[in-house]
Amino acid sequence: MRVLVTGGCGFIGHHIVEHVMKNTDWEVVVLDKLSYASSGFDRLRGIDAFGDKRLSVFTVDLLNSINGNVAKEIGKIDYMIHTAAETHVDRSLKDPYEFLMNNIIGTYNVFQFARSKPELRKIVHVSTDEVFGPADIGQRFKEWDRYNCTNPYSASKAGAEELVLSYASSYHLPVTIVHPSNAFGERQHVEKFLPKAVKTLLDGKSLEIHIDETGNVCSRYWIHARNIADAIMFLLVNGLNRDKYNIIGEFELDVLTIGALVADILGVKFNFNLSRPTNTRPGNDHRYDLDGSKLSNLGWRSPVNFKTSFEKTVLWMRDNPEWLLEEYR
Repeated sequence: MRVLVTGGCGFIGHHIVEHVMKNTDWEVVVLDKLSYASSGFDRLRGIDAFGDKRLSVFTVDLLNSINGNVAKEIGKIDYMIHTAAETHVDRSLKDPYEFLMNNIIGTYNVFQFARSKPELRKIVHVSTDEVFGPADIGQRFKEWDRYNCTNPYSASKAGAEELVLSYASSYHLPVTIVHPSNAFGERQHVEKFLPKAVKTLLDGKSLEIHIDETGNVCSRYWIHARNIADAIMFLLVNGLNRDKYNIIGEFELDVLTIGALVADILGVKFNFNLSRPTNTRPGNDHRYDLDGSKLSNLGWRSPVNFKTSFEKTVLWMRDNPEWLLEEYR
């Protein structure tokens, strides 16, 4: 079997590559344009995949068509996992155009390429829980609930989903869409909250905690990226075509609690200050909440629990400080 992973040098993408290579004998083809978020090939080197004969890597900007010699060298593909995307809300507020181009036009080019692969058994398109917008307490969004995007990033991902669904209907592509909740794990970009918290607290500085206009701390469901990869592998076989599945973490934890957990694991003092960035971070949703019963009823369970994966990740970040350097911003 051969699986194509777009954005395979990125955060979630490289965890998918690692999971596939450790749990199957499949060949893996990676497409990545090596943007700032990819950190070159460092992630693939970090999982001892770079140089493996089963791995092929093509430096491709998905704003361009996938054709010619690259398409020929890619060859036969049984499965495709589309993770390549611009993902940071703050950056989308500064430059929406970049997000619209990469997340929508990039997806268009990936699915145009998929049309040339009649052998494809399944395509998993990786979206986000953020397309649903903020959730009130007690509100849990199901897969086909109405979207309510509040920033250019989530809007671009919602637009990409609609394009993907249209290709499933118009061209009969075997597409499954997933909405993962808040991902964490090794080799995560320092712009994200968890590595930023680890770096800040290790440096003995005060961690900035954002609150909304009513004083509530931002809250998320947290899940390790390898658990997301496991769910995607499960859905390659068990997911229905032209359907959607939420991939959720075990617990909802606010960022203040996450910061305290990090400090406890590191054995350092938890210094923090609360701020309300209404002007600098518009469109920053207070909380997300998804209903994960559809996937669990299908039989999937997270292979590693939150406590184990979270502690392991924090200690890994402490022991690999090169991934916390400012130049990764």
